[in-house]
Amino acid sequence: MQIILLETISKLGRLGEVVNVKSGYARNYLIPQGKAQRATETAIAEFEKRRADLEQKQSDTLAAAQAVAGRLEGLMLQISQKTSSDGKLFGSVTSTNIVEALKEQGFDIEKSMIRMPQGQLKQVGDYPIKVALYGDISAQITVSVLGEAML
Repeated sequence: MQIILLETISKLGRLGEVVNVKSGYARNYLIPQGKAQRATETAIAEFEKRRADLEQKQSDTLAAAQAVAGRLEGLMLQISQKTSSDGKLFGSVTSTNIVEALKEQGFDIEKSMIRMPQGQLKQVGDYPIKVALYGDISAQITVSVLGEAML
């Protein structure tokens, strides 16, 4: 299915490009989220009329994401969990825990923005975590998992 992108989407294309995607991806995600629309003659003509507004909106979003990335870069979060005597956690630290800790610091980050390459954190220690803010803009934070001894 051919669609026209209404915003830049990483690994897919930039604002205004006409790209081919699988129809399910377009119908179930891109079009309902307002990220794309079907690439018909009238839709392309309508897009060209709205291009300046969409580019301004995207540049505002990009600037806001860069500002947040600047504040987030190098941030050290400390999360305490109950541990056994050998340092293993009872449970694990998930992206939800990281989002809650970031909200306490004043950041409005969604769970889907957290990239945890090692998966859930199950040991005490420091872990690098990537926060993907918008498109190709991301910030690297460090999550320090601290252990609380059980009595």
